[in-house]
Amino acid sequence: MKNFILSAFLFFSVSNFAQIKGTITDEKGNPLPFVSVFEENTYTGTTSNEQGKYQLNVKELGKNKIIFQYLGFKTQKLAVASDSKTITLDVKMLEESFALNEVIIDPKNNPADAIIKSAISNKKDNSDKTGRYTADFYSKGMFKVKDLPKKILGKKVDLGADMASNLDSTGTGILYLSETVSKITFEKPDKLKEKIIASKISGNNRGYSYNTAALSTYDFYDNTLDFDIKLISPIADNAFSYYKYKLEGSFYDDNKHQIFKIKVIPKRDKEPVFEGYIYIVDDSFAIYAIDLDIKGYRMKNEFTEIMNLKQSFSYNSANKIWSKNAQSLSFNAGVFGIKFSGTFNYVYSNYEFPVSFEKKTFGNEIVAFEPNANKKDDAFWNQIRPIPLTIEESTDYTKKDSLQTIRKSQKYTDSIDAKNNKFKVWDILMGYNYKNTFKSYSFDYKGLLNISSLSFNTVQGFNLDSGFSFRKWNEEKGKSTSISTTFNYGFSDDRLRITGDFSHRFNNINYAYISASGGTKTAQFNGAEPITKFVNSIASLFFKDNYMKLYNLEFAQINYGQDVANGINLNAKIAYEQRKPLFNTTDYSFFKQDDIYSSNNPLAPNDFTSSAFDQHHLFKTALSARINFGNKYISRPDGRFNVRNEKYPTVYLIFEKAFAASEKKYEFERIGASVQYDLSLGNKGILGTNFRAGKFYNAENIAFMDYRHFNGNQTHIGTTDRYLNVFNLMPYYSNSTNDAYFEMHLEHNDMGFITNKIPLINLLKSTMNIGFHTLAIPDRKPYSEFTVGLDNLGFGKFKLFRVDYVHSFQGGIQQNGVVFGLKILNVLD
Repeated sequence: MKNFILSAFLFFSVSNFAQIKGTITDEKGNPLPFVSVFEENTYTGTTSNEQGKYQLNVKELGKNKIIFQYLGFKTQKLAVASDSKTITLDVKMLEESFALNEVIIDPKNNPADAIIKSAISNKKDNSDKTGRYTADFYSKGMFKVKDLPKKILGKKVDLGADMASNLDSTGTGILYLSETVSKITFEKPDKLKEKIIASKISGNNRGYSYNTAALSTYDFYDNTLDFDIKLISPIADNAFSYYKYKLEGSFYDDNKHQIFKIKVIPKRDKEPVFEGYIYIVDDSFAIYAIDLDIKGYRMKNEFTEIMNLKQSFSYNSANKIWSKNAQSLSFNAGVFGIKFSGTFNYVYSNYEFPVSFEKKTFGNEIVAFEPNANKKDDAFWNQIRPIPLTIEESTDYTKKDSLQTIRKSQKYTDSIDAKNNKFKVWDILMGYNYKNTFKSYSFDYKGLLNISSLSFNTVQGFNLDSGFSFRKWNEEKGKSTSISTTFNYGFSDDRLRITGDFSHRFNNINYAYISASGGTKTAQFNGAEPITKFVNSIASLFFKDNYMKLYNLEFAQINYGQDVANGINLNAKIAYEQRKPLFNTTDYSFFKQDDIYSSNNPLAPNDFTSSAFDQHHLFKTALSARINFGNKYISRPDGRFNVRNEKYPTVYLIFEKAFAASEKKYEFERIGASVQYDLSLGNKGILGTNFRAGKFYNAENIAFMDYRHFNGNQTHIGTTDRYLNVFNLMPYYSNSTNDAYFEMHLEHNDMGFITNKIPLINLLKSTMNIGFHTLAIPDRKPYSEFTVGLDNLGFGKFKLFRVDYVHSFQGGIQQNGVVFGLKILNVLD
C-alpha cells in the first residue's frame, strides 16, 4: 500500500507538470543531439535526442527562462510565457565564435597549462560542492548491430527468436533498448542509494534494466576513472605526465562566465588516456563540459574501436554550483566484420545539496526496485521521459511490445519449439535437445559421438562421455531444478562408468540450494584437478608425459548451501567414498613410441606394480564459508544480486572431517583458510593476492588423495587468466602434505603502466606481470618462485596469450623455465 501511494503521488506530480518541447537545429536546419536544456537557476533539465527533439517538464509555465547549451554553439536564454500546459519552442542555435586570450602574462608559458594547473589546484573545492546530493536520474541505453552474419566460423549465430526478428536481411538492427527512472542519494567518494521508480526494456515487460546511476558515475575531479582499467583524468594530480594541452579559444556563457576550450593531447599513444576537449570556467576553474574520446586499445579492450564521453554542467547562481545535468556515452566495436554500437544517455535533475545525511541513510543495499517498476504504462513514460524517443526507438518499442504477447503465448512458443525439436536420425550419434519454452523445461542428450568430450589418459586410454540431462526453471521465482546422468567409457580399460547428479535452487534471495550426486568415476588425486583433460591428452599423445594420476571413486554425496547473512555464504557436505587403485592399461602415443609412460602411482612414478594406497572406504563431511566483507547488493522483485565490495578481501574457511572409515587410520580432521584480495594501485595496475593456510589433525596415515595437494605445473602451459593458484614449475605431487601448510601467491599486473613506456614493447599493447609464489610445510625447505612476463598478447583483436619466465628454488635446487599461457584453453576444456 505504501509503494502504491508513492507511485500514485509521483505520477500525479508528473502529470501536473507543464511541458516545453520542440526541435533544436543549427542554422542550416540540421538537428543537434545532446543539447542541454534547463530552466535558469533550477535543477530542472533535459537533453535533446539524436533527432534534436527535446521535452522539458517544468513546475509551471509563467515567466520561465529556458537555457539551451551546446558545445561549439552560443548559449541561448529564451523567456517563455504562456497559460497553456504545453508549449512548442523550436530553437535554432548559432555557432560559437571562439576568441583566443589576448592577455598572456608570460609568452614562454603555454596559457592552457596555467588554466589546467588552476583547475587541478581548485578541483577539491569544486568537487566538494557536489560531494553530497540527492537527484532525479534518467537513463536510456541502446545496443545496435550491423552486418551480423548467419554463421561465424561455421557455427550458426543464435540470438533467439525475439532478437533475430529485430534484424533486417543484412543483419542490422536494435538488439537492446531500455530506460530507467530513479531517485539517487549520493555522497563522495562512493556512497550510493538508488531507488528505481520505473524500468523498461523493449519487448520484455518482465525485465529490469541495468542502466543504473551506479554504473554511470564518471567524475573527472577524481585522479582516475574506471573503464576496466584506470584512465587518467585530464585534471589529475599527475596529468602533466600524460597530457599536453592547447588553448583553442574562449567564449562567454549567458551568465558572463568566460569558458576556456582546451584540447587534451596524449603524450604517449598507448597510455590509458583520453583525448578531445575539456572546457574550464574562469575564476572558479570548474568543469563546464567534457567531450573526450577513449580508444579501445588504451583501455586494453581491443574489440572496442572508440568510445566517446560527453558531459554538460549547468550553473545555479543561487548557490554558485556547477552541477552535471547531462551525460552521453557512446561506442563503436567490432569483430569478424560485425559492427556493434551503443549509446547511453543520462539526465540528472532536481538536485538538492544537503549539509549532511542521517547516519542510516546509506547501507549495503545500493539499488532497490519498486515492486511494479517494470509495469508502468505508456502514459506514465510519455509524461516522465525527459528525452523524447527517436523514430527508430519508438518503432522498436511498438514492434517488440506488440509482438511480446504473441511470443509469450503457448501457441507461438510451441510452434517455435516444434521446429527446433525435430528429431533427425543422426541425432542418435551427434546429440539431441528438446525444449518446451512455455512450460520452462528442457531435455538434452549428448549423443554417442560427443567428440568435445574425447580425451586420453593412460588408465582408460581414449575415453568418451555421453549422457542425458533434464532442467526445469522458473525465472520469476528464481527456482531451477536439474537432473543429469553421464556415461563415460574407457576404450583401453574397457569399462563403463556412470554418475548421476541432482540439483535444486530454491530462490534468488538467499540462493539456497541442495544437490546430490553419486556413481563411479575416475578422479585425480588432487581434487582441484590442476591438469585439464585437454592438456593431459596433448602431453601424453605427443610427448609421452602422462601427468594425470587417477584412482577409481565410487561415491554418494549431498550438498546444501545458502547465504545466511549479508556477504556470508555457508555450504555443508556429507559424502560416502570408496576408493580403489588404478593402473596403466595402455602405452599408446602418437610419437616417442619407444619411450615409457610413468606409472599411475604419484608417489613412485617408476613402480608399475604398487599403488599409492590400499582400497578402502570412509565418510567425509565438510562445512565451508565464504565471507565477502562490506558486501553490497541490488534488490529486485525477482531476487537479490550481490555486488562484491572491492575494497575488502574475500575470506574462505573450511572444516573437514573423515569418519567411519574401513580402517581407523584413514580418519582425520582438517581446518583451512584462504584470503583473496585485489589491491588497486590506481593507474599503476592491480596487485592480486591469495594466502592459504591449514592444519591436519590425527592424519599420520591417511590416504594420499586426502593430503593437501598444491597446484603444480610440469607442462609449461598456463590455462588461466591469472596465476594466483598455481606454482608453475613445481612437480604436481612433490610437496603434498598431511600436516600444516602455508602458501602465498602475489601477482602484479601493471595494466600497461610500465610496458606503455618501453619502446617497441609498447607496440604489443601488452601488460607486464611480476609475481612471487611461496609454499611452506613442516620438515621441508620452502618452495618459492619468481615470475616476470607479458600478458595481453595475441593477434589483432584477440589477446589470448601470455608468456612468463619463471625461476624457482627449494633447498638449493633451482630451476628456470618459460610458461606459455593459452587462455583459450578455458573455453576448450
